[in-house]
Amino acid sequence: MTSVTTTGPREPIRLPANQPPQFYRGGDAIAALRGASSSGTASGKKFGPEDWVGSTTTLFGQDTNGLTRLSSGEWLRDAVRAAPEAWLGAEHVAAFADSTGLLVKLLDAGQRLPVHFHPSNSFAREHFDSHFGKSEAWIVIGTYGDDPRVYPGFRETVAEHTVQDWVRDQDTDAMLGALNSVAVSPGDTVYIPSGLPHAIGEGVFVVELQQPTDFSLTIEWRNFLDSPEKGHLGLGFDTALRALDTSGWDEDRLGGIVKRTAGDSSSTVDLLAAGAAEFFRADQLRPSAPLALDPSFAVLVVLEGSGALRTEHGGEIALSKGDTFVVPHAAGQAELSGDTTVIRCRPPAPERSS
Repeated sequence: MTSVTTTGPREPIRLPANQPPQFYRGGDAIAALRGASSSGTASGKKFGPEDWVGSTTTLFGQDTNGLTRLSSGEWLRDAVRAAPEAWLGAEHVAAFADSTGLLVKLLDAGQRLPVHFHPSNSFAREHFDSHFGKSEAWIVIGTYGDDPRVYPGFRETVAEHTVQDWVRDQDTDAMLGALNSVAVSPGDTVYIPSGLPHAIGEGVFVVELQQPTDFSLTIEWRNFLDSPEKGHLGLGFDTALRALDTSGWDEDRLGGIVKRTAGDSSSTVDLLAAGAAEFFRADQLRPSAPLALDPSFAVLVVLEGSGALRTEHGGEIALSKGDTFVVPHAAGQAELSGDTTVIRCRPPAPERSS
């Protein structure tokens, strides 16, 4: 495998699991996908509910937790900073400097996640000194249990003082009851724009794409987080709630963020709703014949089967279920073949940046 130097890599790099500590249960579905034991690693640590794939992002307020470490021992973040054009391409660097512009996770909700939301780019610039806020999207790749659901957006417009009362009283029933409740199955995708209140229900396993930050403003913090301060990230809820979308999301609006792709048998399926393209891209690849892929920084998640990825400058690598890879732009043109299903996650096209 090519070592990472200041000239950058020229081939895809297979990545091990990367599971920073989380406050909620889950992880068995990730372990099953990766062919690992759900009881844990050699250190005895249980397989966690999130696997941060190709991550240059840390947990909020932490130095290295969350970062992907390459086989060379180098953090991916530092490798990208040392050779951004090799990793990301000149056009991407012109738009985003040395940020990948992307965070990909495998997320297995072994319990319902709390009601929370994320800031916009402008809010994050003002309050977190960050170019990026945190829009995200979920690609449902597995479900289990009796009634797997997600909860995107308020069903009806909610008054600000009502939300403030819910937060003060930690009225979980009211918060969750005000959200849309959407049953999901594999092949469904949900785009979550910044500000949208949401939760993921127990038994939902997703590939999650996000902007490369860890800004989660959690209005349902009791029984999940240690303190309200971790819910508002030090801003105070009066300030944090300014980033919340309190408008109603009826069926028509939901149709603009929820996409059902299970019935699409095309070799390439654009998985996400149109609005997501400003922030990230995701395609499902099923090559009935060798499938050509343009040069791009990408994170690959192999969901099924086995195959091969041949790149212009990096030769050929074998793919198997549960593999994850980071692909540098410098690998060049690529060709995917085999009886396999792969999710290809990419940052936005540079011309879509704002």
